[in-house]
Amino acid sequence: MIPLIAYTPRLTLIAASRALLTAELHKPQYFPVLLGAAMPAHWPPGEYDEEAMRFFLEKLTAGGRTAAGWYGWYAILRAGAETPHNVLIGTGGFHGPPSPDGTAEIGFSVANDWHGRGLGMELAAGLITHAAQTGMVRQLTARTTPENTASQKILTRNGFTAGELDFEGYLHFERAVEPLIAGS
Repeated sequence: MIPLIAYTPRLTLIAASRALLTAELHKPQYFPVLLGAAMPAHWPPGEYDEEAMRFFLEKLTAGGRTAAGWYGWYAILRAGAETPHNVLIGTGGFHGPPSPDGTAEIGFSVANDWHGRGLGMELAAGLITHAAQTGMVRQLTARTTPENTASQKILTRNGFTAGELDFEGYLHFERAVEPLIAGS
């Protein structure tokens, strides 16, 4: 079983669960209480929409414990110098468990209120480290629109190399992942 919580210097990353996704979709007044974090003014961010929430919930329901940690993750900025209380600033995660050859796709999005503070960079780095710590991922992929230069910068600064445009118009990125032992 893979860890369902991860830490970066400023963020706590929490894997989405059925309870969190159900609250987010159907009982939004309980969602921040369950997360232990205030909501940003603009939620949900980017491409993380109701369809993505329902997809993650469906996959977690069907996959049970083995699916946990391979879909959505919530990024919470911990209380400190930048905010007096924990705040949900974004979301990220994987599009599912790695393929048999160890390839997994990541995605991430930061709420508009929190752009320009390096949090997207930190969120992506945290997901990459988490993938390495599972020992199951050898290659990470990502894709973004050609217009999304902020995501492209985050990916390249986190070691991804840009590839080709696909038939849907997305620019593909990839990077190798060296397995890490948790805590190293």
